[in-house]
Amino acid sequence: MSSRRRARLGEQLRRELSVKIQSVVRDPEVGPLSVTGVDVSADLWFARVFVEPYGSEDEQVRTVAALGRAAPFLRSVLGRELHIRRMPELRFERDTSIAAGQRIEAILKEVLPEGEAEEQPSSDDPPGDPEQPSGEGDP
Repeated sequence: MSSRRRARLGEQLRRELSVKIQSVVRDPEVGPLSVTGVDVSADLWFARVFVEPYGSEDEQVRTVAALGRAAPFLRSVLGRELHIRRMPELRFERDTSIAAGQRIEAILKEVLPEGEAEEQPSSDDPPGDPEQPSGEGDP
């Protein structure tokens, strides 16, 4: 299967799982969460489902574990609704990219002096003195 078709399937699974987890999973251990992405293997046997659970660290761990237990049920629900030849096995993982981005941002705020990031010229800006006229309209 082409990477484009796998990406489309991953996006379709992400949308469906976002709805189905909240509507059909009755496990009280599953807390509020966002499904941030789905990566489908080339052979369609597996789908890594990235979730960002909310709450304390302990609640997040319990939510991901509960989703792991609910994976076969969710797979069967999706298999009945989606018209695909093979429904991949679902493997739930915590998405740490958002937390990592927030950590990097916090570190940058500590390291860079306040306002320095805004003052640095963009790589798209032409070199030169911004106070000088650009020469437009000169004869």
